[in-house]
Amino acid sequence: MSQPPEPDQPPSPYEPPPSPYGQPQYGPPGETGQPPYGQYGEPYPGQPAYGQPSYEQPGQPPHGQQWGQQPPYTPQVPYGQYGPPSPPGGGGGGGGTNVLAILSLVFAFVFAPAGIVLGHLAKRQVRTSGEQGEQLANWGLILSYIFTGLYLLACCGWLALALWAGSDSQYT
Repeated sequence: MSQPPEPDQPPSPYEPPPSPYGQPQYGPPGETGQPPYGQYGEPYPGQPAYGQPSYEQPGQPPHGQQWGQQPPYTPQVPYGQYGPPSPPGGGGGGGGTNVLAILSLVFAFVFAPAGIVLGHLAKRQVRTSGEQGEQLANWGLILSYIFTGLYLLACCGWLALALWAGSDSQYT
């Protein structure tokens, strides 16, 4: 039988030191009175087993997490709707300047016949959609017709000059 060491004697090196947290519980789980946490294949209480659904909604925080929750997403706009509708009838411009009206004015200087076609298309779109650009389409049409007329006069003049130059060589 071993007797407790006397206070003046050091403890035996073969005995474990006393724990400041109380006596440790050794032995198989269940005998110690503590739940069997950490056993292989068993989940912690309140958690689903590996591979089992957790029944949490997507976008929601995990169970037990209350702080820092993400606000719900705004609903998605149905397909084909892009915001509030533009005011009907124009009234000073519905959605900016018509692109075809701008292109009509540009093509009046680059290739005037294309400017004529784009100007007429732009005027029709401006009437139906209520966009701005009526003045640009008008100027694109005016300049395109003027430059097309000048091109036709230049081509006819060049053709007349070529015929006239060719006809003089026969009589000399």
